Amino acid sequence: MRRISFLIGMVLVLGACKSKMQPTADRFIIEDLAEIASVEKINEIYPDARMEAGTGLFDEGTVERSYNVLYPGTENEVLLTWKDRDRTRLHHVRVGKKGQWKTQEGIQIGTTYEELLSLNGGPIQFYGFGWDYGGAVDWNGGKLADSNIRIFLAPVNEPPNRFYGDQIIEATEEEITDLDLRVSAIIYRKPNDFMSFSY
Repeated sequence: MRRISFLIGMVLVLGACKSKMQPTADRFIIEDLAEIASVEKINEIYPDARMEAGTGLFDEGTVERSYNVLYPGTENEVLLTWKDRDRTRLHHVRVGKKGQWKTQEGIQIGTTYEELLSLNGGPIQFYGFGWDYGGAVDWNGGKLADSNIRIFLAPVNEPPNRFYGDQIIEATEEEITDLDLRVSAIIYRKPNDFMSFSY
Protein backbone atom coordinates (compact mmCIF):
# COMPACT_ATOMS: atom_id res chain seq x y z
CA MET A 1 0.00 0.00 0.00
CA ARG A 2 2.84 2.34 0.89
CA ARG A 3 4.52 1.56 -2.46
CA ILE A 4 1.31 2.33 -4.37
CA SER A 5 0.95 5.65 -2.56
CA PHE A 6 4.56 6.50 -3.42
CA LEU A 7 4.00 5.71 -7.12
CA ILE A 8 0.83 7.80 -7.22
CA GLY A 9 2.71 10.67 -5.61
CA MET A 10 5.50 10.42 -8.20
CA VAL A 11 2.98 10.46 -11.05
CA LEU A 12 1.37 13.61 -9.64
CA VAL A 13 4.75 15.34 -9.23
CA LEU A 14 5.84 14.45 -12.76
CA GLY A 15 2.51 15.61 -14.11
CA ALA A 16 2.87 18.96 -12.36
CA CYS A 17 6.40 19.40 -13.74
CA LYS A 18 5.21 18.60 -17.25
CA SER A 19 2.38 21.15 -17.01
CA LYS A 20 4.92 23.83 -16.06
CA MET A 21 7.09 22.93 -19.04
CA GLN A 22 4.33 23.00 -21.66
CA PRO A 23 2.50 26.33 -22.05
CA THR A 24 -1.17 25.83 -22.76
CA ALA A 25 -2.96 27.47 -25.69
CA ASP A 26 -4.35 30.33 -23.62
CA ARG A 27 -0.82 31.36 -22.63
CA PHE A 28 0.11 32.07 -26.25
CA ILE A 29 -1.43 35.55 -26.18
CA ILE A 30 0.85 38.15 -27.76
CA GLU A 31 -0.24 41.06 -25.55
CA ASP A 32 0.28 38.96 -22.41
CA LEU A 33 3.81 38.08 -23.50
CA ALA A 34 4.55 41.77 -24.09
CA GLU A 35 3.40 42.64 -20.58
CA ILE A 36 5.98 40.31 -19.02
CA ALA A 37 8.78 42.39 -20.58
CA SER A 38 11.54 40.72 -18.57
CA VAL A 39 13.87 38.04 -19.89
CA GLU A 40 14.10 36.39 -16.49
CA LYS A 41 10.33 36.26 -16.07
CA ILE A 42 9.83 34.96 -19.61
CA ASN A 43 12.28 32.17 -18.85
CA GLU A 44 10.23 31.27 -15.78
CA ILE A 45 6.91 31.19 -17.62
CA TYR A 46 8.19 29.54 -20.81
CA PRO A 47 11.04 27.30 -19.59
CA ASP A 48 10.85 25.13 -22.72
CA ALA A 49 11.16 28.08 -25.13
CA ARG A 50 14.94 27.60 -25.70
CA MET A 51 15.39 31.36 -25.81
CA GLU A 52 18.16 32.66 -28.08
CA ALA A 53 19.71 36.13 -27.82
CA GLY A 54 21.55 38.44 -30.19
CA THR A 55 21.75 41.88 -31.79
CA GLY A 56 20.71 42.88 -35.29
CA LEU A 57 19.61 45.70 -37.58
CA PHE A 58 15.92 46.66 -37.60
CA ASP A 59 13.68 49.49 -38.86
CA GLU A 60 14.81 49.02 -42.47
CA GLY A 61 18.38 48.47 -41.33
CA THR A 62 18.67 51.85 -39.60
CA VAL A 63 18.73 50.79 -35.93
CA GLU A 64 20.70 48.11 -34.09
CA ARG A 65 18.69 46.39 -31.37
CA SER A 66 19.11 43.57 -28.89
CA TYR A 67 16.67 40.74 -29.44
CA ASN A 68 15.50 37.39 -28.12
CA VAL A 69 13.84 34.56 -30.00
CA LEU A 70 11.50 32.16 -28.20
CA TYR A 71 10.92 28.69 -29.62
CA PRO A 72 13.48 29.25 -32.42
CA GLY A 73 12.99 27.10 -35.51
CA THR A 74 9.51 25.95 -34.45
CA GLU A 75 5.98 26.97 -35.45
CA ASN A 76 5.76 28.98 -32.21
CA GLU A 77 8.85 31.09 -32.91
CA VAL A 78 8.42 34.68 -31.72
CA LEU A 79 10.81 37.63 -31.86
CA LEU A 80 11.25 40.16 -29.05
CA THR A 81 13.29 43.31 -29.71
CA TRP A 82 14.43 45.68 -26.99
CA LYS A 83 15.05 49.41 -26.70
CA ASP A 84 18.10 48.85 -24.51
CA ARG A 85 21.01 46.42 -24.38
CA ASP A 86 20.04 45.28 -20.89
CA ARG A 87 16.70 44.04 -22.30
CA THR A 88 14.56 45.85 -19.75
CA ARG A 89 12.44 47.97 -22.14
CA LEU A 90 10.53 46.08 -24.79
CA HIS A 91 10.42 47.53 -28.30
CA HIS A 92 8.12 45.04 -30.01
CA VAL A 93 6.88 41.47 -30.29
CA ARG A 94 6.77 39.94 -33.77
CA VAL A 95 5.11 36.68 -34.84
CA GLY A 96 5.56 35.37 -38.38
CA LYS A 97 4.89 31.63 -38.23
CA LYS A 98 1.62 29.76 -38.10
CA GLY A 99 1.74 28.47 -34.56
CA GLN A 100 -0.36 29.00 -31.43
CA TRP A 101 0.33 32.71 -30.89
CA LYS A 102 -2.66 35.01 -31.31
CA THR A 103 -3.88 38.44 -30.25
CA GLN A 104 -6.54 39.03 -27.62
CA GLU A 105 -9.03 39.44 -30.48
CA GLY A 106 -8.05 36.06 -31.90
CA ILE A 107 -5.96 37.26 -34.86
CA GLN A 108 -3.23 34.80 -35.78
CA ILE A 109 -1.08 33.90 -38.75
CA GLY A 110 -3.46 32.71 -41.45
CA THR A 111 -6.45 34.82 -40.36
CA THR A 112 -8.32 35.87 -43.50
CA TYR A 113 -9.00 39.36 -44.82
CA GLU A 114 -12.73 38.79 -44.31
CA GLU A 115 -12.19 37.83 -40.67
CA LEU A 116 -10.19 41.03 -40.12
CA LEU A 117 -13.06 43.07 -41.55
CA SER A 118 -15.43 41.45 -39.07
CA LEU A 119 -13.12 42.01 -36.09
CA ASN A 120 -12.48 45.62 -37.11
CA GLY A 121 -16.18 46.32 -37.56
CA GLY A 122 -15.58 48.00 -40.90
CA PRO A 123 -13.31 48.34 -43.93
CA ILE A 124 -9.54 48.25 -43.77
CA GLN A 125 -6.85 49.39 -46.17
CA PHE A 126 -3.51 47.77 -46.93
CA TYR A 127 -0.24 48.72 -48.55
CA GLY A 128 1.20 47.17 -51.68
CA PHE A 129 3.45 44.12 -51.59
CA GLY A 130 7.14 43.62 -52.37
CA TRP A 131 8.81 46.02 -49.90
CA ASP A 132 9.76 46.04 -46.21
CA TYR A 133 6.25 46.90 -45.02
CA GLY A 134 4.42 45.11 -47.79
CA GLY A 135 0.82 44.25 -46.94
CA ALA A 136 0.74 46.48 -43.83
CA VAL A 137 -2.85 47.07 -42.70
CA ASP A 138 -4.42 50.43 -41.89
CA TRP A 139 -7.40 49.88 -39.57
CA ASN A 140 -9.10 52.89 -41.11
CA GLY A 141 -10.53 54.14 -37.79
CA GLY A 142 -12.17 50.81 -36.95
CA LYS A 143 -12.40 48.92 -33.65
CA LEU A 144 -8.77 47.77 -33.88
CA ALA A 145 -7.30 51.21 -34.58
CA ASP A 146 -6.19 51.57 -30.94
CA SER A 147 -5.21 47.95 -30.40
CA ASN A 148 -1.41 48.52 -30.76
CA ILE A 149 -1.46 45.56 -33.11
CA ARG A 150 0.01 45.94 -36.59
CA ILE A 151 -0.89 43.33 -39.17
CA PHE A 152 0.72 42.39 -42.46
CA LEU A 153 -1.19 40.60 -45.20
CA ALA A 154 0.13 38.34 -47.94
CA PRO A 155 -1.75 37.06 -50.99
CA VAL A 156 -2.15 33.34 -51.58
CA ASN A 157 -2.58 34.04 -55.29
CA GLU A 158 -0.13 36.14 -57.33
CA PRO A 159 -1.30 39.79 -57.48
CA PRO A 160 -1.13 42.05 -60.57
CA ASN A 161 1.90 44.37 -60.84
CA ARG A 162 -0.10 47.39 -59.67
CA PHE A 163 -0.51 45.72 -56.27
CA TYR A 164 3.20 46.18 -55.51
CA GLY A 165 5.04 49.09 -53.89
CA ASP A 166 4.77 51.69 -51.13
CA GLN A 167 1.16 52.74 -51.70
CA ILE A 168 -2.32 52.14 -50.34
CA ILE A 169 -3.99 49.66 -52.67
CA GLU A 170 -7.26 50.58 -54.33
CA ALA A 171 -9.06 47.41 -55.36
CA THR A 172 -12.54 46.05 -55.91
CA GLU A 173 -14.03 43.43 -53.60
CA GLU A 174 -13.71 40.90 -56.40
CA GLU A 175 -10.00 41.64 -56.87
CA ILE A 176 -9.36 41.30 -53.14
CA THR A 177 -11.31 38.03 -53.03
CA ASP A 178 -9.19 36.71 -55.90
CA LEU A 179 -5.99 37.51 -53.97
CA ASP A 180 -7.11 35.40 -50.97
CA LEU A 181 -5.33 37.61 -48.43
CA ARG A 182 -4.12 36.09 -45.15
CA VAL A 183 -2.28 37.48 -42.13
CA SER A 184 1.42 36.79 -42.62
CA ALA A 185 2.93 38.72 -39.68
CA ILE A 186 1.77 40.33 -36.44
CA ILE A 187 3.61 43.07 -34.54
CA TYR A 188 2.67 44.36 -31.10
CA ARG A 189 4.05 47.43 -29.37
CA LYS A 190 2.93 48.93 -26.11
CA PRO A 191 0.59 51.95 -26.11
CA ASN A 192 2.06 55.26 -27.35
CA ASP A 193 5.05 53.42 -28.80
CA PHE A 194 4.15 53.60 -32.50
CA MET A 195 5.79 56.47 -34.30
CA SER A 196 4.23 57.41 -37.62
CA PHE A 197 4.45 54.41 -39.93
CA SER A 198 7.65 53.03 -38.38
CA TYR A 199 7.57 49.33 -37.57
